[in-house]
Amino acid sequence: MELFLKNLATWLDKTATNIWTIMVPILFGVGLLLTIRIGFIQFRKLGTAFKIMFSRRSRKGGGEGDVSPFAAVSTALAATVGNGNIAGVATALYWGGPGAIFWMWICGFLGMGTKFSEAFLGVLYREKHPDGTIAGGPMYYIKNGLNKTKFAVFLAGFFAVCGVFASLFGTGNMMQSNQMSLAFKTQFGISPFITGAIITFFVGLVVIGGIKRIGAVAERLVPAMIVLYLGAGIIVLIDNIGALPRTFMLIFQYAFSPAAATGGFLGATIKQAVQFGARRGILSNEAGLGSAPIAHAAAQTPSPLHQGLIGVMEVFIDTIVVCTFTGLINLSSGVWTSGVSGSAMTVTAFSKTLPHVGGIIVSICSFLFGYTTLIGWCYYGEQCLKYLFGVKVAMPYRIVFIALTFIGAVVSIEIVFFMGDIANAFMALPNLIGLLLLSGVLAKHLKEMNERYPNLLE
Repeated sequence: MELFLKNLATWLDKTATNIWTIMVPILFGVGLLLTIRIGFIQFRKLGTAFKIMFSRRSRKGGGEGDVSPFAAVSTALAATVGNGNIAGVATALYWGGPGAIFWMWICGFLGMGTKFSEAFLGVLYREKHPDGTIAGGPMYYIKNGLNKTKFAVFLAGFFAVCGVFASLFGTGNMMQSNQMSLAFKTQFGISPFITGAIITFFVGLVVIGGIKRIGAVAERLVPAMIVLYLGAGIIVLIDNIGALPRTFMLIFQYAFSPAAATGGFLGATIKQAVQFGARRGILSNEAGLGSAPIAHAAAQTPSPLHQGLIGVMEVFIDTIVVCTFTGLINLSSGVWTSGVSGSAMTVTAFSKTLPHVGGIIVSICSFLFGYTTLIGWCYYGEQCLKYLFGVKVAMPYRIVFIALTFIGAVVSIEIVFFMGDIANAFMALPNLIGLLLLSGVLAKHLKEMNERYPNLLE
């Protein structure tokens, strides 16, 4: 069995590498095109986006939609700020070297434009399910935005199928519970079976209640868990402040040149740095993946423009802030050459500065990050399945999702990560094609929104 799992992990790794060799330029290319079509709005209006996200109106909501704009972005952040921020960044360093952080930043900056476009279109083309709840996301803006042509219907359906698979078997479920159980095993010696059972129980308590309960939990947990992680991270960075100049030098140096083997680090080519930076970047911020607009579409927002700007903040917080913290902490502490990967690397880095509480903090954050991601992705998969088969499939899907959460906690880490990479690629492809074809429509509607809300964009 052990040999079989090892061979399976090797095959999945090669498959993921081959797929992402094609997907990375597509991801960057579409992100760059969208950034140009929307006039670099993620850079020009970052301050406006910040104000909108934390405004009273955003928290209160009102009008058509299932949850407030803040609850919607909290649900999206719940799904994006996950163990990809702790374990994914560490894995990118392990396989791609310090240069992977630079390419993760590029993925984030372009991803801010992509996420704006996704959230904008998600609200613009949303519908209602027969039960009165909001139906939105790539499957709807692809189908409706491309005038329900045969190709559009196929592309939307393909995205929905891939979305269900990714939600059940990839990034949104099994990888999260896997890293949560690994962190608790590393820090406390707790069996993955016990951790998996606990995770499964608490996930079930929330997801059975649907989007309103998910949103209510997310808007309370997400800000608290990010503040806890960044607060502890600042202490670690202050302790390692002398190593930060060299840390930044390593990031920029190895973004464009191969990194030699050192210590437990096996070395990395430029291709590996780009690929793992992009793979872990999209695993973390999900820009271009098509998942987040499903949550943004449920917002009680004044306009697609408002929610699009909130989407910009989602990627900024996830990648430019939280992922950067993890990368700098692991690099400045020197543990990236220790030979450990995943959440175990980040636990080691924190523990060097905070020997008695560092590992505990990372383990708690891993649990919270993974927990909120699990409940967010359960909603994504459910919406995809509803698109395919109607509202009656919701409860059976939730039960299957909960069961797979437990399985993810006890299987091989490599298999889970590589499955997530493959699922992400197949989910992203139809969404990126849709965004590319709708870029002109997006620019047209954005111009109309500029006339309607001149104070936001002038």
